[in-house]
Amino acid sequence: MANVTSTRATAGFPATLFAGAGVVNAAYGSFTLTANPTAADIFFACKIPAGSTVIAGWLRGTDIDTGTAALDIDVGWAANGGTGVGATADPDGFGNFGVLNGTAVTNYLPEGGFLLPLHGTLATGPVSFDAETSIQAVFNAPANAGGTGTLTIVVLYVAT
Repeated sequence: MANVTSTRATAGFPATLFAGAGVVNAAYGSFTLTANPTAADIFFACKIPAGSTVIAGWLRGTDIDTGTAALDIDVGWAANGGTGVGATADPDGFGNFGVLNGTAVTNYLPEGGFLLPLHGTLATGPVSFDAETSIQAVFNAPANAGGTGTLTIVVLYVAT
């Protein structure tokens, strides 16, 4: 698969601007996997603007791994060149989800697939970024079988 970037995370796509103080904003990105990802592949989903405080979000996907579960994905951020939290990359800052088996209910959906809330550093409260930041998913292990389907990351944030 190699690294891929959703249209909402490309260099020319602006980070979503703030709707106003105290208003929750959303950034998101989706990608349809047409081939099984390999270990260390990165999906750059979306960007958040400088001055963002992430309060929540989720990782959602179809049943990408149709065999015995092996697909392992983490969600975090790329280094942003700032001086705060995002100055260095944290590939699993929002979630080290382990192997995703796509099983109903155990992966938070009544049908096959997965819907997982972002957690990681958010476990101790909101996370603020002082520079524009790319939100990403890193594939740690490919699917055992299949490896195709749609992956979406949504990040909810407010102005710092």
